[in-house]
Amino acid sequence: MPVPGRRTRRLVAFLLPSAVLVLMAGSALVPVAAARLGRSAAAWSAAGTLALPTLLLAPLAPAALAGEVAVHRISWLPDWGFDISFRLDGLGLLFAVLILGIGQLVILYAVYYMPPRDGLGRLLGTLMGFAGAMLGVVLSENLLLVVVFWEITSITSFLLIAYKHETIEARIAARMALAVTGGGGLALLAGVLLLGRMAGSFELSAVLAAGDAIRADPLYPVALVLVLL
Repeated sequence: MPVPGRRTRRLVAFLLPSAVLVLMAGSALVPVAAARLGRSAAAWSAAGTLALPTLLLAPLAPAALAGEVAVHRISWLPDWGFDISFRLDGLGLLFAVLILGIGQLVILYAVYYMPPRDGLGRLLGTLMGFAGAMLGVVLSENLLLVVVFWEITSITSFLLIAYKHETIEARIAARMALAVTGGGGLALLAGVLLLGRMAGSFELSAVLAAGDAIRADPLYPVALVLVLL
């Protein structure tokens, strides 16, 4: 039926990018709520920001659990093979639920653990950015987009670990984390570039379809090790 097909594509085109964008927007809005309305408002706005992607992905969940793959692609740099494309399958849905659910638990923990004088705006805003980047990693169809979101997780994890930047221990731990995740990101980028060359595309669907050809390529072990790093 052509009309339901168009409606489904429009739904996917709206819901998948919006789930990530909501969290990215929350990284800026939650600190504003904390500054203007206080600690409780920051916590409630952060919890609501994390709940909204769950509601956005819910209409697509039955199809994903049934084994269908929803993909939305926006052509951006076609000559470089870099498109803004997202996908949702059963595995992506599982990790999305984990990210959003654990994020809610972290907010609850932070409200009761952090001292009352701490407004929580910077912490929860950074957490929104971290969760949005992680959601972007698991929902990205384009492997280059995965690398971009991975690097955002590196930056936001650095900021989270360095939250108590007055202490030298926090600064040392944050620098170490940034070095590890930054190095891992460079290895991931190199592995993705090799996979794209072997598959002829950076789209995950094309890479999975070219699995036999990739495994037969002499550079496959190198790409595998780089991605695992």
